[in-house]
Amino acid sequence: MDQNEFTAFYHETAPALHGYIRRVSADGQAADDLLQETYLRFLRAKPEVDDPAAMKAYLYKTATAAIYDRWRRQRRERLWSLAFRFRDEAPPAAGTGDVTRCFEKLKPRERALLWLAYVEGYAHGEVAGALDLNEKSIKVLLFRARRNLERILRQNGISEVQHERA
Repeated sequence: MDQNEFTAFYHETAPALHGYIRRVSADGQAADDLLQETYLRFLRAKPEVDDPAAMKAYLYKTATAAIYDRWRRQRRERLWSLAFRFRDEAPPAAGTGDVTRCFEKLKPRERALLWLAYVEGYAHGEVAGALDLNEKSIKVLLFRARRNLERILRQNGISEVQHERA
């Protein structure tokens, strides 16, 4: 991929990818860094794929890996802080009616599944490719993620949940 091809690919994919990263990572401030990290990893890997859909799936797979890596690193840092500084920090209170905060309470993989399937409109095969999962398991995983989100929404006082069946 030469510079012009990459520039076109970047302009085509960056806005949607940024939205995906922002929502799945639940960290709007880190989204720019994660976007940059994703494209850097993508360029370093030099995927030998000519199909634009496959390149896009590879890009989302790379973004998901970067999000998971950041999440693991933050978890380790938090555990380290708790273990060695003996601090008791209460988690921030979530707004009771805030759907975004409810979405952020999902596990990263659940956020990724829901975002790709329902916001980006990916088919099950595309979701599987982006998240490196078996295509046959996507329907079940989406069902569980929707059910978990519905439970969280109800716990936070949002009782009318409408969703489409996959």
